[in-house]
Amino acid sequence: MLNIALFGAPGAGKGTQSELIMKKHNLVYISTGNILREEIKSGTQLGFAAKSIIEAGGLVSDEIIVQIIEKKITSNPDAPGFLFDGFPRTFVQAYILEGLLLKMHTSLTCLLFLDVSPKESLKRLLNRAKTSGRSDDTEVVIKNRLKEYKEKTAPVAQFYKDQGLFFPVDGTGSVEEIYTSLEEIINKELRKVLFNVVLLGYPGAGRGTQARKLADKYNLVYLSTGEMLKEEIRKDSEVGKLVKAVYDKGDIVSDEIVIKLIEKHIQSNPEASGFIFKGFPRTLVQAYILDGLLRKIHSSISFTLDIQCPTLELIKRLDARGKTERRMSYDLETSTIVHRLEQHERICLPVVDYYRKQGKMTVVNGKGNPEDVWSRIKEPAEKAWRRAR
Repeated sequence: MLNIALFGAPGAGKGTQSELIMKKHNLVYISTGNILREEIKSGTQLGFAAKSIIEAGGLVSDEIIVQIIEKKITSNPDAPGFLFDGFPRTFVQAYILEGLLLKMHTSLTCLLFLDVSPKESLKRLLNRAKTSGRSDDTEVVIKNRLKEYKEKTAPVAQFYKDQGLFFPVDGTGSVEEIYTSLEEIINKELRKVLFNVVLLGYPGAGRGTQARKLADKYNLVYLSTGEMLKEEIRKDSEVGKLVKAVYDKGDIVSDEIVIKLIEKHIQSNPEASGFIFKGFPRTLVQAYILDGLLRKIHSSISFTLDIQCPTLELIKRLDARGKTERRMSYDLETSTIVHRLEQHERICLPVVDYYRKQGKMTVVNGKGNPEDVWSRIKEPAEKAWRRAR
């Protein structure tokens, strides 16, 4: 998801550049000023509360701002991203935006700062006042707004500088020149956005095969907890011995073991374009843990795929796998296979519901050969990749 904050003093040209960026990237435009003026025009309670503050050139309270921003964000759950114009305006609001985006399992991609001198801002706003018809476009109010900006809004820059998300652009060139500079930054940051995929489905659904295809197509790091744990067993490590005892019973390995392995592999791939997770998360707790692990690298889950197969088909596939070198210890007996499938249904289904509620779930029919299944996956995967970028 592409989330941009356009930052700058009143009159810096945020509205003009916002329109160009919004159209290019199909973003939902959120201008606190525009929304508040709509609330005032509609005579809502929020509008009434904000009217006297705006007309005096002051900043509307955070309580009001939070309500209008959250309303706009939550009313666009399928948006590919948001463009914030005029928000955050204070250090406190920067934290508020962090929290609002976190609720959507996303974060700010970048803050673009249109750098214009106070003298130039005043000149532009006085020129706009001649034709705008806005009650807050008077010289007294404009000077007060610029004073408020300097005192309360400028510290926001440091907040995002500390995160490496602050990008200044000279705001005194032509509209086209400024837009070109902004787009160069956006495209550079987009290349840093990770495409993270979770592959769900019962054992035997073909997750490993499809995970590798997705990893190859989108240059992702493939992380399979099953393969990681199998490697520990092969090395006969202390972890491997614990894992083998659990596998022999057809049970699921503890979170403590799995989390350490997942985090180790994420940290060892700092230049990754994204990750594809197969076999993790298996529980609702692990889903929250994965959110936390990705949050540490300023990322989130982009796409979740649930490959579904009839139970009898799953048993046949696992029984057949048990006769090959790819077998897992729980593949060797039908009773253990059934126990594993029952465990999956009891423990893993809440994970499916978790991602479904986030609007990130795609269900695919897993019947047929691998190429048949891949043909059903390609289109939704491509859409998710484009949405993430």
